Amino acid sequence: MDIRRLLLAVILPPSAIMNKEAGTIMLTGLLTLLGWVPGVVFALFLISREQSKSEANA
Repeated sequence: MDIRRLLLAVILPPSAIMNKEAGTIMLTGLLTLLGWVPGVVFALFLISREQSKSEANA
């Protein structure tokens, strides 16, 4: 996993998933505003899911 994206997901979750669709970014922002932890968990989930898909294709 890319350590920079993981650190960015912990510091500011919406910025860590900027390569996703607008709705996903907005959902992550909303979760972050409602509570920092749900935003971080969702961002880490999306990053790990993306990583597992890329490993499956390789």
